[in-house]
Amino acid sequence: MSDSKKTLSAEQGRCFVVMGFGTKTDYATGRKLDLNKSYRLLIKPVVEEKGLTCIRADEIRHSGSIDVPMYRELLKADVVIADLSTANVNAFYELGIRHALRPHTTIVISEDKLAYPFDLNHIKITSYTHLGEGIEFEEVERFRKVLGETLQAVLDTKDPDSPVYTYLGGLIPPSLEERIATAENGSATIEEADGDVLVKVTKKKAAIKVNKTLSLLIEQGEAAIDRKEFSKARKLFDSALLLVNTDGKENQVVNNDPYLIQRLALATYKSQKPDAIAALKDGLALLGQLDLEHTNDPETVTLAGAIEKKYFELGQGDDHLNKAILFFQRGYFLLNNRYNCINLAYMQNCRANSSLCITKEEQIADMVYASHTRRRVIQICESELNELTKREEREKTKPEDNKEMQIQRMYNNDQKFWIYVNKAEAHYALGEFEESDKAIASAKLIEHKPWMMESFEEQKAKLRVLLERNGHLLNPSWKEPG
Repeated sequence: MSDSKKTLSAEQGRCFVVMGFGTKTDYATGRKLDLNKSYRLLIKPVVEEKGLTCIRADEIRHSGSIDVPMYRELLKADVVIADLSTANVNAFYELGIRHALRPHTTIVISEDKLAYPFDLNHIKITSYTHLGEGIEFEEVERFRKVLGETLQAVLDTKDPDSPVYTYLGGLIPPSLEERIATAENGSATIEEADGDVLVKVTKKKAAIKVNKTLSLLIEQGEAAIDRKEFSKARKLFDSALLLVNTDGKENQVVNNDPYLIQRLALATYKSQKPDAIAALKDGLALLGQLDLEHTNDPETVTLAGAIEKKYFELGQGDDHLNKAILFFQRGYFLLNNRYNCINLAYMQNCRANSSLCITKEEQIADMVYASHTRRRVIQICESELNELTKREEREKTKPEDNKEMQIQRMYNNDQKFWIYVNKAEAHYALGEFEESDKAIASAKLIEHKPWMMESFEEQKAKLRVLLERNGHLLNPSWKEPG
């Protein structure tokens, strides 16, 4: 970097990133996008390489409403990068504020399947390719180069990139007189201690001390879920929601960020605390905050399906079986993915063996529908395996010791394992035992955690019981060899 560029970077020392956090649903495509990976892999390394401090809203330590430091960043940050992926309404709103406040140094990016917004058709949007919950290593390298060049160009020019200042000449950007502000109710103070920030927020009925950022709480919560420490994860995501709500308002629901509620609901029902049934009830109540009856978010309805399935399996009645089927159907039609497909087929087999099927014809209908659904599972599995194989071929040339490459390969292995066992389950229920055995053998060759194969074997055992009871209704009849 030249001396002039070094000086410029030193003077313009802060980049604020406008985007969602966690895993969000892209409603246009039904896919889930891990926005934390976008931030960690594509954005932050590039910004820091330019000598700028990179920060996102969930990394800000604050007392009171997050709106105060967010608006300050939108005005004062030397550069703002706005990621509009999943058509996040908050990101669009914050981008509009930035364009109104600052004439230049704003960069707009998005995942490449975002439908180009009509009112932004005069703004350049730099695109990247997201695989859903992962990003291919080659794409990481490509986009980092593109974003680095874009960022340097923004730092080197004073030409307006805001449409407000482009089309309304003569506007003078506002400035902010810095002063120590005291909240009207005097309820929030900020203390500096050993370079860290301790936020004390006093509500009418409770005193809360927070010394972690939202980003750190989420990171620790996700790690706890990965280790299956669900009680710990539950506390961490509960704290995350509490941190978001530290603005002195009582009974506020964070209904504009479903990710936190979804993860808390997952950790809650899997924690089985204080007991399994109570945990399921609490998990479902959390999802109710996301307008469960009407939402088109596949993650929300899939979680609800999993909870209702567990209710049924714990002997809480066939009504939960019916609800599980309805939720998995909604998830299947919205997302068309393996998880919803394979669970829908299993629950249809359960219904064929329940009091919900009054006639033999209804039993046959469910058994046949389950078989049709499993055919779709196999198609999805084969398509995903084909894409994974192509990706792995491209990745063979990448360095083995690259940390991000290692993470990507671990992700690929986990995906392959679940694809193979889902394929094995589908073939098994269709009476295609040789194909099922082949898929199981392939899954066993993949490095995986012991609980993953145990989970598959448990599911297969439950399915075997159902098919032994009602497999004769199929044509040809289902019968396991030996």
